[in-house]
Amino acid sequence: MDQSSTAASPAPQPPGIGIGRPPWWALVLAALVTVAVTVDLLSRGWLERMDLRVSEVVSDWDLRNSDAYWPVWVFTQAGGRGFILIVLAGLVGWLAIRRRTLVPLVRVAMALVLLTTVVYSFKWGTGRTAPAYPGSFFHRDGASYPSGHVANAVLMWGVARWQVVQFSLPAPVQRAVWLLSIVGPLVTGVAMVALDFHWVTDAVVGLAVGLLLLGVVHALDAVTVSRWVRARAGRTQP
Repeated sequence: MDQSSTAASPAPQPPGIGIGRPPWWALVLAALVTVAVTVDLLSRGWLERMDLRVSEVVSDWDLRNSDAYWPVWVFTQAGGRGFILIVLAGLVGWLAIRRRTLVPLVRVAMALVLLTTVVYSFKWGTGRTAPAYPGSFFHRDGASYPSGHVANAVLMWGVARWQVVQFSLPAPVQRAVWLLSIVGPLVTGVAMVALDFHWVTDAVVGLAVGLLLLGVVHALDAVTVSRWVRARAGRTQP
């Protein structure tokens, strides 16, 4: 890993754009939302009834069988793992070559491991089926809750924003990734619900879980990767 790139003070960045580490109150709120929504759904509360009403409206639109399907589907890819990983591979590769650092790669790897472990634990643990299976919400074949696309968009675009800001990439790049980190999860969630791929609560908790995981990645980095890099930078070289 390159120590000088991460140990040095960051260069000036566009106004209002930081690395995007979630504040403590946002993480507390995300945790409360996750717990409250999960408890309500498992107890077949009013949120499940709300999901059903929204799905009935969306089903009447029938976007899946209309000319609007593909234009709407494109927006779901703002949270698609394949698309985001292509972008991140380019970013990580560029930083590895030009800045001689593997720190972004380690951060992306941590995020992917956490995302896969936590989100799929939720999916398999709750067993919630997607709106395509009306009347059947919780059984062993369900894997709808929470939305992996939305969680992926929050976490991975958040990690991308962190890297482009910390490593002082050009201002237009920082602004573009900042915009994706804000808008990406929102358009992904709306598109997934509009196509009746997910319930509203799937998208909401996907956003909350993604935010929590972004906070965890930042915390793990602070006590492992960044601390190791600082220690290496301050070590006397032979």
